[in-house]
Amino acid sequence: MVVRVVCLAVGYLFGCFLTADLVARKKLGASAFEVGSGNPGMANIGSLLGVKWAAVTLAGDIGKTLLACLICRFILAPGLGQLATLWAGLGATIGHDAPFWHRFKGGKGVTTSASTIVLFDPVWGMAALILGLVIVIVSKQLCYGAVAIQAIFLFIVCMRFGLGEAALLCSMLFLFTLMCHGGPCWRALHGKEPQTDFLSKLHSSR
Repeated sequence: MVVRVVCLAVGYLFGCFLTADLVARKKLGASAFEVGSGNPGMANIGSLLGVKWAAVTLAGDIGKTLLACLICRFILAPGLGQLATLWAGLGATIGHDAPFWHRFKGGKGVTTSASTIVLFDPVWGMAALILGLVIVIVSKQLCYGAVAIQAIFLFIVCMRFGLGEAALLCSMLFLFTLMCHGGPCWRALHGKEPQTDFLSKLHSSR
């Protein structure tokens, strides 16, 4: 159990690094919490600074998750196998959502949780991401896609591995996603959440 806690802690520390906040401070002279939607994530940075800096934010958040998972998987807890990836990725998501340096108030953990499932199972993780992206494009709601990605992957893991440790960790990733996006999903169901036309944004950025 000790190595699992170590992986969770390492992931948490990496997750507390918020790329969006660094970008916002450098380019806007203010914290990401103080500009736009106030969310320290790719979507907020993209709406304020465009696709280039959204990509930088995305790369940073993927990178911190990847680094935490690789350190735990191959250095700190090789005996856990791919479960070390899930423990570290869960920690990174918690750190992103609740960084200690900002009174445990952070982002929504979409990139960290999505990166975790792809690192754990590249084929099925990517399949879940693609289905989630389709849902975003059709519904024009990012929150639907975020929840769908984790729900789909949780179902896949349960079918492939049963109700074991992997399913438990994926359940926790799903619950954290639901905690962050449940409110927006509820508002979207009642027509009170702003829509995002993903394809139009990509087209206008060319």
